[in-house]
Amino acid sequence: MAEKQTKMAAAKKNVKVVLAQPRGFCAGVERAIDIVERALEKYGAPVYVRHEIVHNKYVVETLRARGAIFVEEIDEIPTGAVTVFSAHGVAKKVEDGALVRELDVIDATCPLVTKVHKEGRRYADKGYDIVLIGHIGHPEVEGTLGQIHGPVHVISEPEDVKDLNVADDERVAFVTQTTLSVNDTKDVIAALKERFPNIVGPDTRDICYATQNRQTAVIAMAKQVDLLLVVGAHNSSNSNRLREIGENFGIPSYLIENAAMFDPAWLEGVATIGLTAGASAPETLVQETVDRLRNYCDVTVELLDGVEENVHFKLPRELADVERPKDAMEAWGAANA
Repeated sequence: MAEKQTKMAAAKKNVKVVLAQPRGFCAGVERAIDIVERALEKYGAPVYVRHEIVHNKYVVETLRARGAIFVEEIDEIPTGAVTVFSAHGVAKKVEDGALVRELDVIDATCPLVTKVHKEGRRYADKGYDIVLIGHIGHPEVEGTLGQIHGPVHVISEPEDVKDLNVADDERVAFVTQTTLSVNDTKDVIAALKERFPNIVGPDTRDICYATQNRQTAVIAMAKQVDLLLVVGAHNSSNSNRLREIGENFGIPSYLIENAAMFDPAWLEGVATIGLTAGASAPETLVQETVDRLRNYCDVTVELLDGVEENVHFKLPRELADVERPKDAMEAWGAANA
């Protein structure tokens, strides 16, 4: 038996794993999770969360085990209960419904999403038709649609522009879903500017830094790997886009929610693996994936040169003085560990 195990170990091939930098949690996701954890610490369980706090099953299940209750509709929450709005933001009617039910609301909407809401309302107040570049059905888009009064047109592709029916071609503005990068939106914006030369919209610097940085890292990594693994949820827009970027480079690319979803058959003919994670995926899932790879290969890990993010968003005032539970960071892992 010992001899057989020795032969199996000797048969392992060498594989290099390149870790993207940056990867995983962005500041908006970190803040949203932090809010739920501190709310549980301050008020005790249960704390109700409207929609998944972020798009990641591991995160949701971990918080559920600590006492968070996730619901889709406000009327599922008992009157007066402590309630957290997810990082994706909510429509005005959801806010109004919370007032009617006298819910003790803590808003975990990403500040970058809130900025989009404010920009959209500012354009609407000036009588503009608003074009929202994003994906119909995504919670962030649904929330943004419900925050802007006046006509809002949702499009996702350049060819959608020709079908837009606006009141005045001279009074058109655009905003974008934050989980789309400059690369994702540039062709649509170019088509909008061609049809509406006087269109107004945010500077490209207003695009979510995290989405852009993670895509830039995958583009750089794609030039040196044989296989791309993206750790993230299948309903995560930014995670799906990372996988698509790998495919566009002709690299076998897979989106996996956890290490158990990795198929060792993917290793055939592979010497270098690129590994990244969507903005809602904790680092612990990345490290578990590396550990699973070690069951099949002799793994060496290399960190890709990339942007080191140091963005932090303030917590809501009512939670600023509450300490985060000591085991919280252990649950998610430290990036680039």
